[in-house]
Amino acid sequence: MVKREVKMRAVLGFAIAVSVLSPIASAQEAYPAKPVRVVVAFAPGGFADGVARLIGQKLSERLGQPVVIDNRGGAGGNIAAKLVAAAASDGYTLLVNTAAMSINVSLYKNPGYDFRNFVPVALTGSTPGLFAVHASNPANTLQDLISSARAKGLNYATAGVGSSSHLAGDYLFRSLAGLNATHVPFQGGGPAVTAALANQVEVLSLSMPPVVPHIKGGRLKGLAVSSLKRVAALPDVPTVTEGGFANFEERSWVGYFAPAGTPAAIVKKLNSEINQALGMTDVRARLDALGLEPQPGTAAEFSTYVKTEVAKWAQIVKTAGVTAD
Repeated sequence: MVKREVKMRAVLGFAIAVSVLSPIASAQEAYPAKPVRVVVAFAPGGFADGVARLIGQKLSERLGQPVVIDNRGGAGGNIAAKLVAAAASDGYTLLVNTAAMSINVSLYKNPGYDFRNFVPVALTGSTPGLFAVHASNPANTLQDLISSARAKGLNYATAGVGSSSHLAGDYLFRSLAGLNATHVPFQGGGPAVTAALANQVEVLSLSMPPVVPHIKGGRLKGLAVSSLKRVAALPDVPTVTEGGFANFEERSWVGYFAPAGTPAAIVKKLNSEINQALGMTDVRARLDALGLEPQPGTAAEFSTYVKTEVAKWAQIVKTAGVTAD
């Protein structure tokens, strides 16, 4: 009788455990069961924001849940990174950031995070930098611009302190050309482009996507791209190498991250869905037109790439002697 009661209790206990665990398993299988928040590290209208909104629309359709874009620009992307690093590891808060994220860990003494706080989810693609001026600027080439700035100097606008475009502009104008160049940082590419369109800054040093439409529309003038070869989106714009500075290359990337501890199954699902979106004809055509090269791959491949980027930019920051503190 006692043995029978013990056995009954064991069976009942197992049944209760299953009933308790089943909702958890179902919730995990049902991801996402509510809207997904994507925190973009820069202001609306820039490189990261444009990619996040394009991919976010496709993710929403594929996941069956709203994907809410939350722009948190400032401190070169550090504000957004710190916010997501402290978020729950449940797949409902993601970070979209650029190469600035791999730069900031060397540029700032205390950026407020490190890469142990994140798990890389997916790399969407990369793009060269672009140097552009207002359409009314008399300079038609990079050398025109540099020659006119020999006596008076120039200022150049970027997406923020620590962005790859900041370091590229500093290296080109100050180190290579020897100009008195003043950096004018904004909280993203969108505000920097707005200032250039209003002719409030002399030069833009930015990734291509937010600038290309304005060059094609005749409102801005492209002087040079920071790739080793000309790009299909702007075939008439020469490279920096053609402008007289050999082997000059700078690229930025945009990728998705989740807080550390996010379940591997959720990371894998998000990676797969983002890669599927990157393979869509309309998405690829849009990114190609803006000068961004889609780069689908696994989360593990993106993690390896980020590590190489951190090491690369650490050396560049050290050599340039640039600091944000």
